[in-house]
Amino acid sequence: MPLTLPQGLGFGLAAVGRPGYINLGRETDLGDDRSVASLRRRTHDLLDAAYASGVRYFDAARSYGRSEEFLAGWLTARPEIEDVTVGSKWGYTYTADWSTDAEKHEVKDHTLATYERQRAETDALLGDRLDLYQIHSVTPDSPALTDKDLHARLAEAAAGGVTVGFSTSGPAQADAIRAALAVTVDGAPLFRTVQSTYNALETSAGPALAEARDAGLSVIVKEGMANGRLAAPHAPDALRAVAEETGLGCDAVALALVLRQPWADVVLSGAATVAQLGSNLDAATAVLDDGQAARLAALAEDPRAYWERRGQLPWH
Repeated sequence: MPLTLPQGLGFGLAAVGRPGYINLGRETDLGDDRSVASLRRRTHDLLDAAYASGVRYFDAARSYGRSEEFLAGWLTARPEIEDVTVGSKWGYTYTADWSTDAEKHEVKDHTLATYERQRAETDALLGDRLDLYQIHSVTPDSPALTDKDLHARLAEAAAGGVTVGFSTSGPAQADAIRAALAVTVDGAPLFRTVQSTYNALETSAGPALAEARDAGLSVIVKEGMANGRLAAPHAPDALRAVAEETGLGCDAVALALVLRQPWADVVLSGAATVAQLGSNLDAATAVLDDGQAARLAALAEDPRAYWERRGQLPWH
């Protein structure tokens, strides 16, 4: 049966599964103790808080350090929790060896060999708790869009009960989405989910995501806070003004704007602290009027400029 994603806010482990990431403010959020044990405890605390608040979708990836390991440990320690949906991603290999100043933190490879290796690694940790497996950061030139042998193996996974999807990144997200929608195996669409970056600053994927939703795919939104650029103290003036009007944090308003999109099924929080998570979750009850939404829409940047700036964010 097709996967039905829990609607609303989900929780992603990109910021807490490894010591280094590109989100702004990590020095304050995580402090100096970035040991495996410390980040495992932090992740479990966040998962507990998210689940207690009604979050039922959890997102990991092979390249998010030990995110799958942390999530698997949390699920094992709480066998009574059966009503969650677990997604992960393959296609990047984590290479930083638990360092914040590695020359390379992850290496991209969308070949069949990488899929088979990483699928085995994911299965060893998450086993039958894995519901969704996505290709990580597809771009229009990705070999994953044309590799028929890979498509056949992904179709086998889907036949075995794991939903197959893809995520996107870069200024040509819309092109990648449309190309992926055209991928079929034996005449049937291969992909059932898409996970893309969409936020007040980067809206270029919106029309293609609406097309994907119309085609029957579930849509997951990542980086709704633009890696911290839409959170205090970095938020632009227009966002700060709307936050003051609503009595909410800039982060909640930023995520509420994404939740307002009719094609968005799940919007991920990437919180690194329980307090941040609580503020993010306020987005679920936030109400933005059309005027406020229009003011926020005016913040959109040229996608090439947005992704160039994102590429310059340092790993902390």
